[in-house]
Amino acid sequence: MTDSPKPAADHADTASTEAKSDSKVETRIVTADEADMRLDRWFKRHFPDVNHSYLQKLLRTGQVRVDGKRAETSTRLAAKQGVRIPPLAAWAAPVKGPGQGSSKPKGMSDKQIAELQALVLYRDADVIAINKPAGLAVQGGTGTSKHLDAMLDALRFDGNERPKLVHRLDKDTSGVLLLARTTFAASKLTEMFRGSAVRKIYWAVTVGVPTPYQGKIDLALAKEGGPHGERVAENKEEGKRAVTVYSVQENVGKQAAFVAMWPLTGRTHQLRVHMAAVGTPILGDGKYAGQGAFLAGGAEVAKKLHLHARRLILPHPRGGKTIDVTAPLPDHMLATWKYFGFSPNLRDDPFEDFE
Repeated sequence: MTDSPKPAADHADTASTEAKSDSKVETRIVTADEADMRLDRWFKRHFPDVNHSYLQKLLRTGQVRVDGKRAETSTRLAAKQGVRIPPLAAWAAPVKGPGQGSSKPKGMSDKQIAELQALVLYRDADVIAINKPAGLAVQGGTGTSKHLDAMLDALRFDGNERPKLVHRLDKDTSGVLLLARTTFAASKLTEMFRGSAVRKIYWAVTVGVPTPYQGKIDLALAKEGGPHGERVAENKEEGKRAVTVYSVQENVGKQAAFVAMWPLTGRTHQLRVHMAAVGTPILGDGKYAGQGAFLAGGAEVAKKLHLHARRLILPHPRGGKTIDVTAPLPDHMLATWKYFGFSPNLRDDPFEDFE
């Protein structure tokens, strides 16, 4: 008796497998917050381990469809559309929904996750505010292997979506950093930060005392290359307008001052360049002031940047209330406050009457 051809047996096994897999097909409905999102970005949110080439294969073979129709990675989704999800490879684990826990971020221990979550200052269904430590980069770049953007899954909590960055702080700047928990909030918050709806109050120690004690710095800035990383410099011809208002809160003679600042624009390194430009650089900012950014003697004063995003005040993205978040000083700045006798707990808004 002749055995059946091997290829036919293989085909039968494959057909059986496919028939079984059809029962695992699911349809996910696009939410209102996900409207107008590209399909590849929507897929990355729900299945963060699925890479671009694998998704393209699923789309090319018609396994992933939108409302029953073939789609492309760039297809824009609409609310209430159904996205067909076929059985995926075992490694392509879906994101768990509310009440089901969140997927554990890759490369992070339970201790590291707990430490990051302990930085949360404020949290609701749309927004998270954390107290970013000095020394932690917000995003990756050349020579930066550890950054907040890679850790955001640890701040998912009970949310469906991975938190999103809506503004930035320099690596060496500490303080309040806002994250959006929904696509809706991300859109609204990004718009607010681009406009004038957000009051950003920074605290710093300057070497020397700015004069007058209250003032406005209006100095155009432009990015420039260099061997030591990104730098920004004054450039009246090609630079973008940058405006900072400041108020000296306390000072120690002419040696140093505790200065509150509000950047009315959001240029890279704006506060650091502006304070250096008026002759009173931020303490520890060797990048823009060299040795002029350090005090003679005073071993008790850390040679770190003394710039802290102290407070954010802004409307809630869904309206109805105001978000007002304050971050405590980092240890190195708190030690300097104590050394000079500055007040570390001032709650007044120094720019309340500013127009």
